[in-house]
Amino acid sequence: MFAAYAARIDRDHPLNGLELGERPAPGARAGWTTVTVRAASLNHHDLWSLRGVGLPADRLPMILGCDAAGVDEDGNEVVVHSVIGATGHGVGPRERPSILTERYQGTFAEQVTVPTWNVLPKPPELTFEQAACLPTAWLTAYRMLFTNAGVRPGDSVLVQGAGGGVATAAIALGSAAGLRVYATSRDEKKRARALELGAADVFEPGARLPRRVDAVIETVGAATWSHSVKCLRPGGTLVISGATSGDAPAHAELTRIFFLELKVVGSTMGSKDELEDLLSFCAVTGVRPVIDEVLPLERAREGFAKLESGAQFGKIVLTPTA
Repeated sequence: MFAAYAARIDRDHPLNGLELGERPAPGARAGWTTVTVRAASLNHHDLWSLRGVGLPADRLPMILGCDAAGVDEDGNEVVVHSVIGATGHGVGPRERPSILTERYQGTFAEQVTVPTWNVLPKPPELTFEQAACLPTAWLTAYRMLFTNAGVRPGDSVLVQGAGGGVATAAIALGSAAGLRVYATSRDEKKRARALELGAADVFEPGARLPRRVDAVIETVGAATWSHSVKCLRPGGTLVISGATSGDAPAHAELTRIFFLELKVVGSTMGSKDELEDLLSFCAVTGVRPVIDEVLPLERAREGFAKLESGAQFGKIVLTPTA
């Protein structure tokens, strides 16, 4: 079957390790199901995999891709939850959780095999392309907002780095849930798009906000860390799930953190139950993932290059043609 896979690790030039071509179709496995992929979406995790983060060279070649929506062996339209081993369903009870492509072949292929427990019904209100955007970036944003930040309607939130998958999701989900959402971006067009998604106001990075916020959604890291901390009200919460600009900020703002009793919470992915809630939230409210571009799987390299450059706004989706 045709697939996009990591053939080599290149920390400095990750796309050098990306190959497109034939890979073995997944075999049958007790307690697992094979999903025919109708759509899969790109994440920064795929670029990090090509750099060898979470993917050692001895596991290559590895089909990339965490997110997918498709049809299971019984003809059901499903969405894949990509955390394998969290509960022991379909794997050994002592197996540590991992995301697809860290230990098991991923979704950028005509088919993917996962534990049967890891598939959820796709709401009929969502297209395959829309549903395929939810299990990583949108699920991460959902958990950051509603589980780890604990915000409620009427609260205020700052989202750093509008345009990225998680940040875009946080703006759309937050505004739909009745939050006052502020967003930042270096790009004027991305700031305008954030307003279209429901942001109450947008700013250049580092700009002074009209008010201190209840929570900050942080995925940028070093470049925005100091600003994120300074924007929080006393007792506010900073939730971080990534550090695309680096993980060593010049100013950690430790004095401000302890003096104002701020909370700093790490957040990674989300549970199957949270994904089920997210799917329902989108179906009921009409919120839909922002899709930057849909490409056939054969053009996956274009999608990877666009993601690496940061030129996208929202998700890049790949669709197998078979």
